[in-house]
This record gives sequence, structure tokens and C-alpha cells, in this order.
Amino acid sequence: MTAVSTAPEPDHASVLNALPHPVVVIDPEGGFVFANSDAEQFFGAGADYLRRRKLGDFIPADSPLFTLVEQVRSESSRISEYRVDLSSPRLGAERIVDLYVSRLSDASPNVVLMIQLRSIAAKMDRQLTHRSAARSVTGLAAMLAHEIRNPLSGIKGAAQLLEAAASDDDRVLTRLIQEESERIVKLVDRMEVFSDQRPIERSAVNIHSVLEHVKTLATSGFARGIRIQEVYDPSLPPVYANRDQLVQVFLNLLKNASEATAGVDGGEIRLTTAFRPGVRLSVPGSRKRITLPLEFTVEDNGAGVPDDIRENIFDPFVTTKPSGSGLGLALVAKIVGDHGGVIECESQPGHTAFRVLMPAWTEEKDAEPARQDRATRRAD
Repeated sequence: MTAVSTAPEPDHASVLNALPHPVVVIDPEGGFVFANSDAEQFFGAGADYLRRRKLGDFIPADSPLFTLVEQVRSESSRISEYRVDLSSPRLGAERIVDLYVSRLSDASPNVVLMIQLRSIAAKMDRQLTHRSAARSVTGLAAMLAHEIRNPLSGIKGAAQLLEAAASDDDRVLTRLIQEESERIVKLVDRMEVFSDQRPIERSAVNIHSVLEHVKTLATSGFARGIRIQEVYDPSLPPVYANRDQLVQVFLNLLKNASEATAGVDGGEIRLTTAFRPGVRLSVPGSRKRITLPLEFTVEDNGAGVPDDIRENIFDPFVTTKPSGSGLGLALVAKIVGDHGGVIECESQPGHTAFRVLMPAWTEEKDAEPARQDRATRRAD
């Protein structure tokens, strides 16, 4: 005989509060009838306060959201709209969301609105794009290293021989040939880093020690005179990473931030660390899911990243610097991706933030290399 649960059925409010998305019910006048707990966070107000306000108090009047609501109410239909901008002074900038709008019931004029934030999904999509681009550069780097180094060595050697017998005017040209040959070799060397497929040696790393080291390097050189503010969570667990590569990541991000604030009155860089539970990713080719609870942020109050390159800022050869190679942030994205992490850029005039999500160290992860070594010895 099958046992029947005698537990009481949850009410509708409990069900809606359990959803991981903001859900609100809107009356024909645009007033809030109901808001779940995630909606309270999204609108930055409690349910009691929202019930005394209208949707138009938070969303601009020309927002396509109002058109969707009216269409659903008049046609008794259900509509899904993707990538809708709900940015406003009340809600903040870059509030790009997916909307799901439906009548509450055939007998009710009220409309149910569910909002799905795109931030995490967009991070995942863009991270896959960055990794794909990095793989393309890997093949290109291997080809360049083989096909370009030898001819350049010959060109540089020939220029050195010509310099000995050249006139003063011609010697300027031979030196130019040598300098440009060296510059191209250095560029190839930088690209060759992308073809390094060796396993990363990782361990428990104190991120605050890394950031303090990077700050010391920065303030002794390129960031001299720029105020760097630190907002750290001292209870943060270690990050599971390679310390030297983390130094490379944050030194690059700090250098970009210092260049962005150059010439800005009151230019400031802000380093933050925080614990952000709830971010989980699927590992390709496995049912295993990893958690990325550690968030490290480099913020500046510079001019911001231009709109036309913001979506591709981590792609190779994308840069706003006249003399830049466009490989710095691509390498940062590769290192973070190789660690199983995610990097995201949010930017507007006066505020740019690079956020890095990384896995935390655990004793289980520390034992993984030992298990792999034992497996390798058994295979041998």
C-alpha cells in the first residue's frame, strides 16, 4: 500500500517565493498587487511598499515592457521577450533581462510578470566565446612561431651586416629594421603563451596576499600617484589557483585600470573580494557541476569601455590603445578559463568593473594531483 503524504499543500505565495526569479502581479492601472521575495530585491523595496506604488515608478514610460503588458491583457495571450533593457535611475544601469508575461487567469485583468536576469547566463555565453577565440589564437601562435621566427632572424642579421658599411642616413634605416624585427618576435612570444596546454599547478592561494603584491608593484611603477582602495572580506577561503598566474591576471587588470584613470580628476581604483554563493557551472563532458563562490573585482572611475568593443573586449587583437596588441585581456580570459573561472566586464562612463569568479580551495581538490599521479604510475 502506497503511503500518502499528509503534509499541507504550499500556498501560491510560498511557491512564487521559492522561484529564483522576480515575479510580480500588476493590476490594470499598473499597480503592484503581489511581489515575491526576489522581486523585492530586484526593485529594491519591500512588498508592502510596492503595493502602494506602480510599475511606472520604477520603469521608464517608454519601456517596451508596458507594450507587452497591454498586449497580453488585451489579447489574453502569453508573451516571452528576450534581452529587454529595464535600465532606469531607480533600478540602475545595464538591467538587461528576459521577460515572461501572462494573464493571471481568464477571469482576471491582472497580469503576471516574471523577470529573468541575464547576468550569469551572459557570463557563461561570453566565457565560451572567449575560450573559443583563445583556441583560435593557439593555432595561430604555433604557426607564427614556426613560420616567422626564422625569416625574422635572417632579416635582422642582414640588417646588422648592412649597418657596418652603411652611411649615417642608411644606418637609421637598418636600425629601424632591427627594432621592428625584435618587436615582431616579442609579439610572437606573447602569442605563444596561448599554445601552452600543460596542466596548471594549483594549490591553496591567499588572494589578499596576491592583491597586496600586485598593488605594491603597481604603486611602485605604472600606478604611482593613483589612489587604490581595498575592500576585502577577511574571512574569504583560499582560492584554488596558480599564484604566479593570478599575479599576471590582476597586474594586467590593474594596469588597464590605471591607464583608464590617467588624467581623470580624482582617479581611483577599487579592489574588492567577496563570497558569492549560488554560482554553479556545468563541466563540459561531465555531469559534475563546479561552484565559483569567490568574486574578485577591479573597478575604476575612468571613461569606460567603448560600446562598440565591450562585448568583444576579451577577444584577441581587440584594443583601444593606439600601440596596444590586444592580447592582454585575451590572455587574462584564457588564464581565468583554464582555472575553471569566469571573467566579466561591466562598464559605463565613470565606472568600469572587471569581475573574476573563481573556485575555492578544498582538501578534496588538494588531493586531486596526488590521485592523478597514482593513476599515472599505475598506467606506466
